[in-house]
Amino acid sequence: MKKTFPEKLNDWLKKACKEHPGCKKLYRWYAAFVLFFYHFGMHFVLNGKRYMCIGVFMLFFAANSSFAFYGSDIVNAEPEAESDITFAEDVEVNMDSITILDQKEAMNDLIDVENYSAEISEQYTLDDLLEAHEQYLNVSEEKDEDVSEETAVQEFLADDWKLVLVNKQHPIPDNYTFELEVIKDGMQCDKRIMEDLLTMMSEARAQGINLAIRSPYRTLDRQIYLFNRKVNLYMGQGMSYMDAYKTTAEYVTVPGASEHQIGLALDITSDTYYTLDENFENTAEGKWLAEHSYEYGFILRYPKGKEYITSIGYEPWHFRYVGVDAATIIWENNLTLEEFWDEYVY
Repeated sequence: MKKTFPEKLNDWLKKACKEHPGCKKLYRWYAAFVLFFYHFGMHFVLNGKRYMCIGVFMLFFAANSSFAFYGSDIVNAEPEAESDITFAEDVEVNMDSITILDQKEAMNDLIDVENYSAEISEQYTLDDLLEAHEQYLNVSEEKDEDVSEETAVQEFLADDWKLVLVNKQHPIPDNYTFELEVIKDGMQCDKRIMEDLLTMMSEARAQGINLAIRSPYRTLDRQIYLFNRKVNLYMGQGMSYMDAYKTTAEYVTVPGASEHQIGLALDITSDTYYTLDENFENTAEGKWLAEHSYEYGFILRYPKGKEYITSIGYEPWHFRYVGVDAATIIWENNLTLEEFWDEYVY
């Protein structure tokens, strides 16, 4: 049988020590040194595939970690707003001073793990909003009765701010600009949707429906926080990073691709139903919104059965402003915004 290298080295050591007894110590140190590097090298030779797989995984992990933080910074008409305003729904990640909002959100995650985007955050009813924005309801009391006839010949242009398509495949454009309006305290949205938003809430109130809004405009940092919080939650429950990332992305939009970051999306519930889950569709407010929100320019952005198009799970509370003309077509034809773009936008 062919001898291995360690066996050959041992034979050499015995022979060398026998021929030169005075150098036994030196020879033994030399043999130990050679043997150490031999085993060190053989370890990597025998486990090369394993280390190669680990290396590829680490590169893939690093690439996707950076992806979670991508996104275009919005060029805001009021650039100082993000740094100067404390958002009512924003959370300061400070381990020395955890806010009540942090504690509520953490408890919400523990109670309902499947409700990935659920947040217990500040919400405001019509009474709250009218304190500062009643003037919007006096601007225009008349609404077009027959919108569908107009929209039949309406042209929709890709550069219309109301129709900007934002999703995982279409991040927020670098040149997209807008002006924020304070809804209440630090909560904000695109100024151009305030009139229709308040009109919708006011007319819903007249019909016995009490709507409450939450989570409108979000900063990029806020979206990163929400996304990574969910990823960390699932990793803490034993998921790999990639599985946690994939699961989170089904219900929390990847930072840089969220409509909340452009102030056109809002989570709408009621003053008595606070949880963001599918059961909201069975409430009076959920049913009213599904039937009437389009009349004011809002669409149910992530409808049931269209997940394969939107890449986001069903969210009966998430509404997006697109304008009355586009919203009417979308509602009448049961379309998503993506499908609307394919058929109507030039």
